[in-house]
Amino acid sequence: MNRYLDIAPEVAQALAEGRPVVALESTIISHGMPYPQNVETALAVETVIRENGAVPATIAIIGGRLKAGLTADEIEYFGKKGVEITKASRRDLPVLVARGEDGACTVTTTMMIAHMAGISVFATGGIGGVHRGAETTMDISADLEELGQTPVLVVCAGAKSILDLGLTLEYLETKGVPVIGYGTDELPAFYTRKSGFGVDYRIDTPAQLAAAFHAQREMGLKGGMLVTNPIPEEYSMDADVINQAIDQAIAESRAQGIHGKATTPFLLARVKDLTGGDSLDSNIQLVFNNARVAARTAVELAALAKA
Repeated sequence: MNRYLDIAPEVAQALAEGRPVVALESTIISHGMPYPQNVETALAVETVIRENGAVPATIAIIGGRLKAGLTADEIEYFGKKGVEITKASRRDLPVLVARGEDGACTVTTTMMIAHMAGISVFATGGIGGVHRGAETTMDISADLEELGQTPVLVVCAGAKSILDLGLTLEYLETKGVPVIGYGTDELPAFYTRKSGFGVDYRIDTPAQLAAAFHAQREMGLKGGMLVTNPIPEEYSMDADVINQAIDQAIAESRAQGIHGKATTPFLLARVKDLTGGDSLDSNIQLVFNNARVAARTAVELAALAKA
């Protein structure tokens, strides 16, 4: 086992027994929501995972240790410290570990640490991708590179609609990442169920998702699988409203010279303000929805591994 990695006892026992485990990211706690909603949501997502038959493993870096599974006190610590914690992507891990510092794990680092721990399924909100205007800024999320090389099944509500969704799909195709629509032929756009872009394949049940990912692993194919799960209809936002808010937030970010890892937190916070908090409510519900699908898929995947 990696000497920098700590696996929580409950998670370690579940893995040793071949029981289903679902990874969860910590950036959503520190950077995605205000306190105390961030802590309440993180604990509630763990409950959803348990209710659907799997063990939750929230992934983070605390005191330079890579953590697969957090205690309630550690989640509270992350929620209170919030944006003071470094948002940690692949490039940040060596320095944070060497310095003994904390890090909030993005999709990229959650995939990395989950794979180190032997966890194959990960539920998140939305992935990063190719930012609008990337043809001049080259602002492309490391999440896409990680999906191309790390064998973890990621359940999300699509790419965040602040991105260039068409270019994001093209990038994933180049990296050989299957983009699956869970019960849909169309890529969901995080806050909304539709984007106008198609997915590679539609799959309708957790058992079918597990079978596809199991086959990918059995063939020794490197890289992950992206499952895009539409936000429930009752929590979906009006496309015009959310797109207007996104356009305004992007214009403000450019005017203020915001770039790199600060871009997504700024845009999500501004969209929340511009929509009167509606986007935060939608964000929470789509994470719950993704957790259910991920847990049920992990249950099916564990059964296949034992067969």
